[in-house]
Amino acid sequence: MNWDETEETDGAAAGGPERLVAADADGEDTAVEAALRPKDLEEFVGQERVREQLDLVLRAARARGATADHVLLSGAPGLGKTTLSMIIAAEMGAPIRITSGPAIQHAGDLAAILSSLQEGEVLFLDEIHRMSRPAEEMLYMAMEDFRVDVIVGKGPGATAIPLELPPFTLVGATTRAGLLPPPLRDRFGFTGHMEFYAPAELERVIHRSAGLLDVDIAPEGAAEIAGRSRGTPRIANRLLRRVRDYAQVKADGVITRETASQALDVYEVDGRGLDRLDRAVLTALLKLFGGGPVGLSTLAVAVGEERETVEEVAEPFLVREGLLARTPRGRIATPAAWTHMGLVPPQQQPGAGGQQGLFGP
Repeated sequence: MNWDETEETDGAAAGGPERLVAADADGEDTAVEAALRPKDLEEFVGQERVREQLDLVLRAARARGATADHVLLSGAPGLGKTTLSMIIAAEMGAPIRITSGPAIQHAGDLAAILSSLQEGEVLFLDEIHRMSRPAEEMLYMAMEDFRVDVIVGKGPGATAIPLELPPFTLVGATTRAGLLPPPLRDRFGFTGHMEFYAPAELERVIHRSAGLLDVDIAPEGAAEIAGRSRGTPRIANRLLRRVRDYAQVKADGVITRETASQALDVYEVDGRGLDRLDRAVLTALLKLFGGGPVGLSTLAVAVGEERETVEEVAEPFLVREGLLARTPRGRIATPAAWTHMGLVPPQQQPGAGGQQGLFGP
C-alpha cells in the first residue's frame, strides 16, 4: 500500500489533502504511517506498470552486482513515491538517506550530502524540482560521473577540487515533472509516473491497513471510504483512522457503510471526496458569481483563502472531477458542479457571455 506520509510537501505546505484530517496528532500519525508502509514490491498495491518496470530494473542490478540506475518518480502527492524509494533501498539491501529540494539551496549543501554517501546508498530527493540551480548543475556531474567539483575561494583565485563519489542511486520525486530541466531528467535511467488509484485498489489498501490496525471493517465500509478518498492511498488511510475513531465512540467499533458515511459527514468529506474548501470554492463560484467566469484572485478572496491555496489545493481535484474548468477569462463551473451542489444554473441570455455554451442560451 502506498501511503507516503513524508513525501510531497508541496501539498502539505499549501494545506493539501492533510487539511481533511486536521485533528490528527502528528506524533501518533508518524508511528502509524510507518507501520502501514509496505516493505517490498510484492506488498505494494496498485501502480502495476511502474512496479513491473521497477522490479526489472532492480533485479537486473542485483544480478550484475551493480548499483541500481537513478530513478525519477512523478505524480500527485500521496500516491507512494516515498514508499517506493524505501522499497528500492530495501530491495537493494542498501541504506537510504532522505532529503528534499527546498533544503538544498546551495551547491555546498548538496556536496556535503553527496560526500558522505556510502557505496550503493540510496539518496531520496523529494521535490527535486525545487532545488536551486547551482545545486542542480552540480547534480548533473554527480549522477553521470560520480564526481563533483568543489569550488574553493572566489574570483580569479578560485580553484575547483574534484571529489570522487562512491556509486549511489538517486531517487528523485516530483509532483511537477515538467519543471525539471531536460539535462536533469535525461540522467535518470528509469522514470515512473504514478497514477491515481481506482476505487477497487483503494479498497485493498484500506482492508490491509484495517488488518494492521486491528479494525473490524465490512467490505461495504471499505468501499464507502475508498469512494471518498480522491484516488489517493494517503487520504484513504487517514480517513480510515478517523472513521475508526467514530466507530469506537459512536458505534460498536465495526465500520459498516452507514458508520463510514456518518463519520465522513462529520469530517465534512462528501460522497465524491470534496471537503470544506472544495465546497466553499464551488459555492462561491455558483452563488456569488453565477457560475463564472471569475478570476482566481477574486475567487480566493470570496472564500477567505490565499490564491495559491485555491489554485494548488482545491482546483486540481475539482478540475479532475469535471466540476470546474479553467478558461482564458477565468474559472467557470460545469453543469456537473450545479448538479452536485443541488443548484439550478441561471438562465443565460443571448449575448450574455460567461457560461453561454455550457448551459445554452
